[in-house]
Amino acid sequence: MTMSVVEGRAYPLGLANVDTDQIIGSDWLKTISKAGLGQGAFAALREAGVTVFDDPRFAGAELLVAGENFGCGSSREHAAWAIADIGVRVVIAPSFSDIFSSNAFKNGILTAAVDDAAIAPLMAAAQAGTLRADLVGQVIETPDGQRWPFRIDPFRRECLIEGLDEIALTRTEDPAITAHEQRMAAAEPWLVGAARPPSPRLHP
Repeated sequence: MTMSVVEGRAYPLGLANVDTDQIIGSDWLKTISKAGLGQGAFAALREAGVTVFDDPRFAGAELLVAGENFGCGSSREHAAWAIADIGVRVVIAPSFSDIFSSNAFKNGILTAAVDDAAIAPLMAAAQAGTLRADLVGQVIETPDGQRWPFRIDPFRRECLIEGLDEIALTRTEDPAITAHEQRMAAAEPWLVGAARPPSPRLHP
């Protein structure tokens, strides 16, 4: 799925150091399917009294505002799966765990790293209205005209804009792969199923 602009309601979470166990508990790791993981998303935080995920004002939000070091903890990809399954496409925070950020990217989720100073006004804007994440312009915008630039790896940015996952990226190299296979088939035909030439016999 391509991404250029994501605009709408945002979960005003705001918490720092939200780890992957808080995003999706270990009891959900028995499944290898992405479907349905949203049912367990942020269950630990809900049990601890965090109500934003049950507040009807934010139901179906595609953006989430959090504090620093979001996605720390284990490397479970289920955390990104769970976030995607509740419909979140953009997570905005000052910093992210490297592994979570990688898993999010592989699942089409934008991790937008903003300055610490942006979180308070973005939280206020999320609670009152909507946010706009412009991946092309690389900026988060509020309805009152505030603009907060965010950081993202240039390669990941282009992949998200073009909607390229790892398989699609490989397919962009189809001409080079085909040319290489043809060269190998001509030089070493036994690699593609043809009979290998007999080895020269040694005579005493």
